[in-house]
Amino acid sequence: MKRLSVESLLPALCVVLATVVILGVSFEQNGDLERTVRFYVGFLGVAAVLAIFALALNLQWGNTGVFNFGVAGFFLIGAYTAAIITKEPDRTSFEDYFGGFGPKLDIAPFLHTDQWFPFLVAIVVSGAVCGLIAYLISIPTLRLREDYLAIATIGVAELTRRIAIEEQSIGNGTRGLGNIPGPLQGTVNANDYRYVFLTVAIVLVVILFIVLERSVRSPWGRVLRALREDELTTEASGKSVSAYKTQAFVMGAVIMGVGGAMYAFEARAISPETFTHFFGTFLIWTMVIVGGSGNNKGVLVGAYVVWAFWQSSLLIQSYDMPDVLQVRIPFFRDMILGLLIVIVLLFMPKGLIPERARVSIWAERALRGIRQADAGGPAPPPTPDKTETKDT
Repeated sequence: MKRLSVESLLPALCVVLATVVILGVSFEQNGDLERTVRFYVGFLGVAAVLAIFALALNLQWGNTGVFNFGVAGFFLIGAYTAAIITKEPDRTSFEDYFGGFGPKLDIAPFLHTDQWFPFLVAIVVSGAVCGLIAYLISIPTLRLREDYLAIATIGVAELTRRIAIEEQSIGNGTRGLGNIPGPLQGTVNANDYRYVFLTVAIVLVVILFIVLERSVRSPWGRVLRALREDELTTEASGKSVSAYKTQAFVMGAVIMGVGGAMYAFEARAISPETFTHFFGTFLIWTMVIVGGSGNNKGVLVGAYVVWAFWQSSLLIQSYDMPDVLQVRIPFFRDMILGLLIVIVLLFMPKGLIPERARVSIWAERALRGIRQADAGGPAPPPTPDKTETKDT
């Protein structure tokens, strides 16, 4: 039986504290339990979307060591792609954007495809577009050193934002895109749709979590972690460093594109000003660092805790307070968020849930069998892993 310690209880305590704060402040302001529950469900929906980005960044940086400081760029591309596909064609002088394929994708009305098929297409295309752009970016950038790679990805993210602003005919320029429909939106009334969206978002997060967990625990994932620790040694063992880094970078970008599409469905309106470097990149990095890079469970906890802090600071702005404080709360929030990263790096450099050393799934099963035999229980014979032997 494992002995409980402060370190093992800390993640749960942070989650409980974040939940109490966000619910307490919301209930104190609304004074109504039903409104508080609706707010919390909406909060969880956005947290689930941001958790998708945290999982993607954890694959790129936490498991592979690829410094992607251009998350906001893939965020924007995924959101705009999904919005352009699912919206109706522009019909007013205030709208000018490419696409508007939503009505055309209602291919089988008797199956209510208008409620799910355009959004499925949007998610797939958003991921594919981000993956293609990431592959093109990887050709000249992934050979750079970590600091130069970070600078290059920041430049790419800013370039995509400037394109969205300047090219009016692509995404309506600075006015952005509104009235973005959501999956299964017509199945319930507007007040209850947040429950439907939360269900869809959680299902998607669970699927991505399982896929990433299986991936990083496979021979492919162990090569990624070897690259993160020592590229020269990994290359000397016969692995293609550039190929594996490109694969991780592109796969992470695909997941970010999916997250961008989900954010567009939840927000219902987007503009280039939404995807700032602070919100679109720095906030996601904070979630990964606080939760624990290299650990998918950790980054999910980090996404929840950091987003609760962000939302709490927004709720505090609605209190009556001197103007000199109220107008500066966003700056205090940014400063405290940076201070939080410094504290975590100083006292918990591996995050709330550190990455644990592990080997292959087959070896862990064999070890459990040995422990059961030592304890007097039946010991199942270990199953050989041909793929593992070949890879190592």
